[in-house]
Amino acid sequence: MKIADILNHKGTAVATVTPDATVAELLDVLSDQNIGAVVVTDRSGVVGIVSERDVVRRLHDRGAAILDAKVAEIMTTSVVVCSSFDTVDSLAETMTERHIRHMPVVDDGALAGIVSIGDVVKNRIAQLEDDRGYLEAYIQQG
Repeated sequence: MKIADILNHKGTAVATVTPDATVAELLDVLSDQNIGAVVVTDRSGVVGIVSERDVVRRLHDRGAAILDAKVAEIMTTSVVVCSSFDTVDSLAETMTERHIRHMPVVDDGALAGIVSIGDVVKNRIAQLEDDRGYLEAYIQQG
């Protein structure tokens, strides 16, 4: 199964902010869209990713003043991305090995979606349920 299959099911909408947005503005996006991470983009494309964890860690370090800071100050800039042509299995392996919960999908340099570890788990469960159904049908047919 390919990442494109996940995107076909969940959609390709991606919440983004610019590096010069404030952390308070970032929190508005996270809360309003009930999501855990936002892709940071500028005219050149994906330049970072920032998650709830990033905010919490910086809040612990810097206190409430972090709310006025720019997203560029707290975002991860070494963003690991995948392609819609990658397999779900390879994505799951990368996410597990690198402790990544959200991965932007980039095709031909353009942001094409985002996949979370929850999306990968849902996909895996659906595959297992399909396999179980095939096995049950096989057993019943003798």
